[in-house]
Amino acid sequence: MQANLLVNIGEMFQNLWESSGLFQSDWQNYVMIAVSFVLMYLAIVKKFEPLLLLPIAFGMFLINIPGAKEVLWVKGDDPNNSANWGLLRYLYIGVDKVIYPPLIFLGIGAMTDFGPLIANPKSMLIGAAAQLGVFLTFIGAVLLGFDAAAAASIGIIGGADGPTAIYLTQALSKFTNEDLLSTIAIAAYSYMALIPIIQKPIMKLCTTKKERAIKMKQLREVTKIEKIIFPILVTLVVGLLLPDAIPLLGMLMLGNLMKESGVVDRLSSQAQNGLMNTITIFLGISVGCKALGTTFLQLQTLYIILLGLAAFCFGTVGGLLMAKLMNKLSGGKINPLIGSAGVSAVPMAARISEDVGRESDPSNHLLMHAMGPNVAGVIGSAVAAGFLLACFGG
Repeated sequence: MQANLLVNIGEMFQNLWESSGLFQSDWQNYVMIAVSFVLMYLAIVKKFEPLLLLPIAFGMFLINIPGAKEVLWVKGDDPNNSANWGLLRYLYIGVDKVIYPPLIFLGIGAMTDFGPLIANPKSMLIGAAAQLGVFLTFIGAVLLGFDAAAAASIGIIGGADGPTAIYLTQALSKFTNEDLLSTIAIAAYSYMALIPIIQKPIMKLCTTKKERAIKMKQLREVTKIEKIIFPILVTLVVGLLLPDAIPLLGMLMLGNLMKESGVVDRLSSQAQNGLMNTITIFLGISVGCKALGTTFLQLQTLYIILLGLAAFCFGTVGGLLMAKLMNKLSGGKINPLIGSAGVSAVPMAARISEDVGRESDPSNHLLMHAMGPNVAGVIGSAVAAGFLLACFGG
């Protein structure tokens, strides 16, 4: 009997050891945990896009703890049986069914003032030109051997819009054999966080000191009726031309209409605060938990990161070149620096335009002028995603 007891105790400790993370671990787990620590450092210490980078990093940390996947994601051998699902697998439904990104756009719309764009509609041309990086990188990814759906997902990093990148990547995931979601999301948000480092050298390279010192005249005041009509009109026009863009663009414009109408302040406030914050947490941790070491640590990840950087740089260049052309055509009335704000990182890209302009002339204020191209970039990235989805989404 004593011998049986010792055997049972031995089996108990053996089972405990075999169920532990130390027994199940491999080197990829620890590399990804180290990567998650770097991202947490950037979010907490450097404050680089902390609202999304922190939950993404912690989701990556959780899922790569050896043995945690079986508890947090799926238990057993049947991943389609929801009875086996863990917490993170349930949260991932919002990404899997592309629910979270449009809801994020609802909140963005409720926080966005389209007044600068309405006051200067030509800014839309800059937002369109800034999508150059999306399409050049798409071509580059195809040449490197990625299929069309994967290349489109990589290219959209150039739109500098995290929710749009997640939306398109997940919507196209069934048309490609590549699992790109975590890599593309991390690349998109990392480059958004690094905007000051990436954009400033490009801005100074593409403009002269004289151009950077150009002062622009104050924008006209936009009426309330214009601000109410704008989201309705944009939704109608884009919806008729490109229905695939409506899930993102429609939610963006609904949020803005709630804000500008002034009759649903409670809904607008909830979209900006409670809903936006909740969805941001769920989206971040859901994306992070897809960054498993076995799928993330591959050569194609390096390609995607480099292509994403190229997309971001070309997008910045595209916006700057369009602004330079507009400056020439206007007789020197447009500061080309506002072109860099054509990427969709609101309002950070517009602030960089302001900062670089003030470096040349401390009395030069470009922020409101740059906000026009900046919000145009949000619309442009949604339209680009809709176009790519229409072309390669079956």
